[in-house]
Amino acid sequence: MAEAAQARPMDPHTQDSPTRRDFLTIAATALAGVGAAIAVWPLIDSMNAAKDTLALSTTEVDLAPVQLGQRLTVKWRGNPVFIDHRTPDEIKAADAVDIATLRDPQTDGARVQKAEWLIVVGVCTHLGCVPLGQKATDNRGEYGGWFCPCHGSQYDTSGRIRQGPAPLNLAVPKYEFTTDTSVKIG
Repeated sequence: MAEAAQARPMDPHTQDSPTRRDFLTIAATALAGVGAAIAVWPLIDSMNAAKDTLALSTTEVDLAPVQLGQRLTVKWRGNPVFIDHRTPDEIKAADAVDIATLRDPQTDGARVQKAEWLIVVGVCTHLGCVPLGQKATDNRGEYGGWFCPCHGSQYDTSGRIRQGPAPLNLAVPKYEFTTDTSVKIG
């Protein structure tokens, strides 16, 4: 009797055998899933930052040509960034300041990673002007740093506010030295 059951062909309507309808249901579900993913992808992709925004998020600067005592201005996120290759006298002057006398007290060491390189965002914290600080033209104010001619704010060699209406020091952006002569800002 067991041999007779094996010899009989399978009934296409039994529960154990897959039907054409089962195949079509699985295929249609899979196709609908893929279609939904394709339809949703542009929405998800639109939430990513634009390529021009990503390009401005970091700036690599080669410091090799900047001589001791020179200042360099680069653009980062649409703002000027001052890079100052400070002399030993400027570093000494920044370290010698009594922190208790500052409006926005910060030590020089808290503002730099390497003492000879000061990197600050070149936007006055009063009204957003760009302070002057070219050593060749001596637009550095009384403290050897930067001078904002709009309202008279003066910053020292560490970018700290020393005189005028600005409430805060020049901002220090996030940066890292990738080599001894290269820095990545942002």
